[in-house]
Amino acid sequence: MKLCMIGTGYVGLVSGVCFSDLGNDVICVDKDDVKINNLKKGIIPIYEPGLEELVLKNYKNKRLNFSTNLKEAVKKSDIIFICVGTPSKKNSNSADLSQVYMAAREISKSINKFKIIINKSTVPVTTGDHVEKIIAKKVTRKYFSVVSNPEFLREGEAVRDFIYPDRVVIGSNDKKSEKILKNLYSPLISKGAKFVSTNRRAAELIKYASNAFLATKITFINEIANLCEKTGIDVEDISIGIGLDKRIGSRFLRAGPAYGGSCFPKDTKAIVSTADKFKTNLSVIKSVIKSNEDRSSILHKRVSLILKNKIKNKKIAFLGVTFKANTDDMRDSSSLKLIPYLSKRGAKIKYYDPTGSKKEFNKLNNVKFSKSIQGTVEESDLIIIHTEWNDFKSINFRKYSKNKDLIIYDMRNIFSPNKIKKMGFKYFGIGR
Repeated sequence: MKLCMIGTGYVGLVSGVCFSDLGNDVICVDKDDVKINNLKKGIIPIYEPGLEELVLKNYKNKRLNFSTNLKEAVKKSDIIFICVGTPSKKNSNSADLSQVYMAAREISKSINKFKIIINKSTVPVTTGDHVEKIIAKKVTRKYFSVVSNPEFLREGEAVRDFIYPDRVVIGSNDKKSEKILKNLYSPLISKGAKFVSTNRRAAELIKYASNAFLATKITFINEIANLCEKTGIDVEDISIGIGLDKRIGSRFLRAGPAYGGSCFPKDTKAIVSTADKFKTNLSVIKSVIKSNEDRSSILHKRVSLILKNKIKNKKIAFLGVTFKANTDDMRDSSSLKLIPYLSKRGAKIKYYDPTGSKKEFNKLNNVKFSKSIQGTVEESDLIIIHTEWNDFKSINFRKYSKNKDLIIYDMRNIFSPNKIKKMGFKYFGIGR
């Protein structure tokens, strides 16, 4: 099939590349000339394991192309995916849909035959209705169908999640489009993915409800971890004990920093904003948002207690600063609050992340990027393991540090407390 992906961000690029690898002809469109030219050279704008190889392979085989010409791409394609950003509005919890509606207006100018227009961007309920109205101003409804097809890609696991999805959700009010899209996704359905057919509004809400529930699980176990720290219990035991209940499941029951990234923070706020418009009180999700926002101050206080409130001139090493491993995404990472907090209190900070230095810390006093793990930790008083990169899981701290008073604060619980204590160092974890 001939596909057009509007937007070469996280969703558009990963989905477009993977669709081309399934044998479809795909044009990825973006208005950013530099990004498009780089993609043609095989330079990927995001860190995502396995993506670069697929880009090079399918671009070489001419199943994948990159363009800034949206009109031409729409005319050549049968199915158009809208994959643009939907960030939170400034000073508001609601989603900014300006890019989605702009894409719809541009699409309406180039429809020359029947097209299926798919919202793959995460959008609130009724967005598809508005997109349909925008296009209908220019084109008679028999020439297009608007569908919701939400994505469920995890950063760092996106390629695998696309190829082996739990489910494919198609929200359509048109049986013809549903049949075509089931055929498009048939290679994935044949591998075991569940095909969920529903109406358009339901598909839109499935995405938000899914993210809100996962954010709730993270927030729940973080609150249990707070209780564990005060009662001398290891939260890892609690996670195992409740996670084995099939009604609950073990995934997303890992205690740690606040949730971050491109989805959970904005999507939990957006679903609450949508509910408010429909005069519905989502009190549980509101509590999740509040608890997650409070998480940062709890971590700040814990670091202060670990250092006995003597932060000035302490040498602090951060291992990992992204919101999770296997991504370069810094959006809503806990490090964005914790590092400035410690910097303001006079700490001397070095950080290492496998995805390189971060512009967010360039202007902070006494904050430096180190090119190696050893260079980061060797002279430190406190090591904070912020992100669970595999690179950190087998570090021999005794080899790197001669400081007998070294303290390790393991925010991801990737180390055994006994193992670190046997090395002669003080260990603190989350919920331990």
